[in-house]
Amino acid sequence: MTNLDTSDTTEEPGPDGYAAARLLLLQEKERPGPPRRAALARLTDDWLAGLFAAAAPPRGTALVAVGGYGRAELSPRSDLDLLLLHDGTADKAAVAALADRIWYPVWDLGLALDHSVRTPAEARATAGEDLKAHLGLLDARTVAGDAGLVAALRTTVLADWRNQAPRRLPELDGLCRERAERAGELQYLLEPDLKEARGGLRDAQVLRAVAASWLADAPREGLDTARRRLLDARDALHLATGRATDRLALQEQDAVAAGLGLLDADTLLREVYEAARTISYAADVTWREVHRVLKARSARPRLRTLLGRGGGAGKPPVERTPLAEGVVEMDGEAVLARSARPERDPVLPLRAAAAAAQSALPVSPHAVRRLAAAAGPLPVPWPAEAREELVTLLGAGEATVPVWEALEAEGIITRLLPDWERVRCRPQRNPVHTWTVDRHLVETAVRASSLTRRVGRPDLLLVAALLHDIGKGWPGDHSVVGETIARDLAARIGFDRTDTAIIATVVRHHLLLVETATRRDLDDPATVQSVATAVGTLGTLELLHALTEADALATGPAAWSSWRASLVADLVKRVAGVLAGEPLPDPEAAAPSAEQERLAIEALRTGEPVLALRTEPVVTEPEGPEPVGVELLIALPDRPGVLPAAAGVLALHRLTVRAADLRAVDLPGDLGPGSVLVLDWRVAAEYGSLPEAARLRADLVRALDGSLDIAARLAEREAAYPRRRGLAAPPPRVTVAAADSRLATVIEVRAQDAPGLLHRIGRALEGAAVRVRSAHVSTLGANAVDTLYVTRPDGSLLPAEEASDLARALEEALR
Repeated sequence: MTNLDTSDTTEEPGPDGYAAARLLLLQEKERPGPPRRAALARLTDDWLAGLFAAAAPPRGTALVAVGGYGRAELSPRSDLDLLLLHDGTADKAAVAALADRIWYPVWDLGLALDHSVRTPAEARATAGEDLKAHLGLLDARTVAGDAGLVAALRTTVLADWRNQAPRRLPELDGLCRERAERAGELQYLLEPDLKEARGGLRDAQVLRAVAASWLADAPREGLDTARRRLLDARDALHLATGRATDRLALQEQDAVAAGLGLLDADTLLREVYEAARTISYAADVTWREVHRVLKARSARPRLRTLLGRGGGAGKPPVERTPLAEGVVEMDGEAVLARSARPERDPVLPLRAAAAAAQSALPVSPHAVRRLAAAAGPLPVPWPAEAREELVTLLGAGEATVPVWEALEAEGIITRLLPDWERVRCRPQRNPVHTWTVDRHLVETAVRASSLTRRVGRPDLLLVAALLHDIGKGWPGDHSVVGETIARDLAARIGFDRTDTAIIATVVRHHLLLVETATRRDLDDPATVQSVATAVGTLGTLELLHALTEADALATGPAAWSSWRASLVADLVKRVAGVLAGEPLPDPEAAAPSAEQERLAIEALRTGEPVLALRTEPVVTEPEGPEPVGVELLIALPDRPGVLPAAAGVLALHRLTVRAADLRAVDLPGDLGPGSVLVLDWRVAAEYGSLPEAARLRADLVRALDGSLDIAARLAEREAAYPRRRGLAAPPPRVTVAAADSRLATVIEVRAQDAPGLLHRIGRALEGAAVRVRSAHVSTLGANAVDTLYVTRPDGSLLPAEEASDLARALEEALR
């Protein structure tokens, strides 16, 4: 494609020439980024200037670009923000006609236009009332007409901005906070808004406005690069979609990455997150400085009153409160003491960070930069003081996060923990996760800090929390890879061989408890014994228990609940018994509960299904009371088709199945011959209240006698189910789980969660003529993991080849 030098373009003022030149420019591959944005602005300037001149404008008029166009930063689908400025001497009709001669050609091309017609006084008054208008005018630039008129307006608007800064900057800060609440933090979102989210283009422009006030200035290092990266990503997004959008949707990310010459969508997100993190950190530092300056200014009149106006009393001394060796508090920040010598004190970065976090203070950016530049490397292994300061930092709770981010912004964390670079800004494409990998690790340590009273070694808990997902920066199973990395880092930090082995074990098995509790039969002795073997000691078990909770809470709302907590606690209690030498009960010898036996007798007497709903006790959570779940007992004479029928009825009534236990109850002979099947379900309503047991029973009877076509009803619901636009769901995967159970063969189904999934699984298993002993359902976001304990009809385990055939058939049925 031939380069187009738009600086020499002399296109006619008509839209066709401009449209052709614009298209040619946007198709160029050799000039992306700032050169293309500037060239597009020049091309647009030339066209609009031609329209302005052709309209024979009255004297005292000018066409002004404001906002992004005023900064000559036009993305392919950017709005044109234009102000037609006039001095008020021209005839109003002539000014209106001039506006029409400019606005209509822009509209005819389908370009978005934000336009206004004002005198300088009107523009100034509007800016005084509308903060966003004031910000736009700070970037005002003459496109055509009376440049002196525009220069005078710029001077006045800028002077107003500086004079009104003490009033307007707090208002602007409030707007930024509201926008962040609404749009979220760009550096953690899977589908971020490049402009409106916190750390996006809007915040970068706000920092320019704050600097223009002369009240405070943002840290400059990396800020221009970060802003340019976001603008480049928005350009590529506009070209990929053909729309004026700032939302980087999942389905567009591969095309945007390709447009930027990046390896893949993950690389794109990491670059976007890095840029957003730089802007967010700069914004935090800048707004902190703004409020410090404003607070100091408001205190001066009171100070003058206290000191008196005569005699030249001078400034009062600045208070410096000691926090730790070489660290003091000054003006609400942790700063380095005058006597601090970072070049001779390699522990000082960690000591300063720990002291700041423990005092809930931010670290001065000047102090962090000095530490990054001057502090020498820690010896390996670290001295005991360094290890203790790291543990203190991690144990400070929520105050850890901003301090950690300050150290990370200057590269100190990566210097201390080299493997951190692999997880820094790494996206997690599972929507259950709220944070990037690195922030999730810090959040897990924050959550773990509130659980340290539950464990004998809180230092091991906090460090294991920080490292538990460190393997996600490498290929393969992150738990296996993470074990090796955690072992190396623990030794580097200075833990002895025994403690290092414990940290490595906890990292290796940090998913063991929650996955076992939600996906395995806890009444099976092999389940509990396998966990006990992996854990090894009671001390490691209590660390794993606390880390499991902290990890889930730091993942997101969908990852933890009272129900999951109760299952994990039950498993921990059983494993602790094994580790203490207590024998496991024999599940085959376990008698049915009194309620199960009562329902079984009633079912045998009537020959029909009998149902009972029982709400579990309420557990009080920090967010309020939450029911652990509802137990649904169904007893009916043993017959084929029970599982798919029952699961289908529950799906029709919008009940989510959390676990299911199926057992045949052989009643005493005096009650009559026969075996009764008892289904013990744990269910929860998707929304609304629970259905009545009578309605469930009526539908179950109809499903069993064939008068209720569950498959058709569920298909109708699925057809009407709203689907999220985006990437297609991966296909289901069914495997034979490696579980040494002597009770049943364990089949694990991983699939996209959907209404009636367990019903379809049950139908496929009925067709394979196997018996389901129990089912355990775990759902995170859109992903379901259903674990089924199955046997032959006579109760024996499936041979290996038969089990593999069943898994393949089940997988095919679910496709």
